[in-house]
Amino acid sequence: MTKAEKTSPESERVIIAGAGIAGLTLALSLEQQGIPFRVYEAVSELRPLGVGINLQPHAVREIFELGLAKEIDAIGLKTEEVAYFSAQGGLIWREPRGKFAGYNWPQYSIHRGKLQMMLRDALVARAGEEVLVLGAALESWQETEAGIEVKFVDRHSGKALTSVKGGLLVAGDGINSAARARLYPDEGPAHWRGTMMWRGVSKGPRFRTGRTMAMAGTWDRKFVCYPIADAEGGQSVINWIADLAKPADYRWNKQDWNRVGKLEDVLPPFADWQFDWLDVPEIIRTAELIYEYPMVDRNPLTRWTHGRMTLIGDAAHAMYPIGSNGASQAIIDARVLTRELRDHGVTGGALEAYDLARREKVNAVVLANRGDGPDKVLDLVAERAPNGFEVIDEVMSQQELTDLAASYKKLAGMDISTLNNQPSIL
Repeated sequence: MTKAEKTSPESERVIIAGAGIAGLTLALSLEQQGIPFRVYEAVSELRPLGVGINLQPHAVREIFELGLAKEIDAIGLKTEEVAYFSAQGGLIWREPRGKFAGYNWPQYSIHRGKLQMMLRDALVARAGEEVLVLGAALESWQETEAGIEVKFVDRHSGKALTSVKGGLLVAGDGINSAARARLYPDEGPAHWRGTMMWRGVSKGPRFRTGRTMAMAGTWDRKFVCYPIADAEGGQSVINWIADLAKPADYRWNKQDWNRVGKLEDVLPPFADWQFDWLDVPEIIRTAELIYEYPMVDRNPLTRWTHGRMTLIGDAAHAMYPIGSNGASQAIIDARVLTRELRDHGVTGGALEAYDLARREKVNAVVLANRGDGPDKVLDLVAERAPNGFEVIDEVMSQQELTDLAASYKKLAGMDISTLNNQPSIL
């Protein structure tokens, strides 16, 4: 039991369902503010699963303010630039990232599982192992006179495990959230855009700066890659994603997020993508393992907060992995929610204030990502120059390129000047 829990009644405890990036960041933030909490996670063992992600400077700022600057630097690489290329390998646009662009904080390319374990380890070190309860999946909740009562079950057997009383419930139980399904029973499965993603990790040569995030192609055939670690012999551990459009009857909705992909399904459309900066087919061929995922999101909601419970992270706003904003927005959620709990107390009013501060902003990012976010520059160039180009200025002006990049940054809360000069969330 944490110090805050020892000195506080149950009605002041925040019950967090889900130990993903959103839930763990929230727990660490509450611990930092002395607000009592307990985290319940459906899986019986947290393991470093997943693939590479990027954390943008506005989220890295919050990680630093949690006192984890050294820890994240030890497991991630500071992204130096993002670069967009045509399907013929021609450079469309590049821009520096993180501190290289003038932010006060870096952007990190990092393995999602390592980030989750870093947050978990920090939480246990600061608050004790007892604040994290594993093997307990959220089933239902009911408001009481003093707060809220939450029931948890074994995810596999459905057997009732425990009933917990607290002041509030925050559900961060992912894209297939049980809490969201209970609130919106008619919503149905996730929204599929008609794109499948094959993801893998390969060892390969350092390309461009050695810290470059690169994107090539168009929305229906796109290759994204970036290093997430250095390897021996001057090579990189490269995280890559290959997107391919599929017909409406494609069996995308098996909801198996660890489905192993087949090399023959992904390699042929990229077989001739041997660019001077990277041999794409070789990177695909040498992957340790390939996973196949549908590119899905959830429709924006008109409300996250319902009385003494609210949604956070993917449970609230699952988005397409475009613009590197899913995990970053989850971290911002956690920090803003903690601020409102600090300012309003462990009350439904705090949850309403959080909803008001975050929901419309993040919904706008969800919709922007459906329109391909900053990646839409690839499609614009392909429409104007389907066979490639010699000089990009003959296809799209530098001002148009700059404006496209700047508009998404502003929408996602990543404008350099604004972020550098705005006060801390907490």
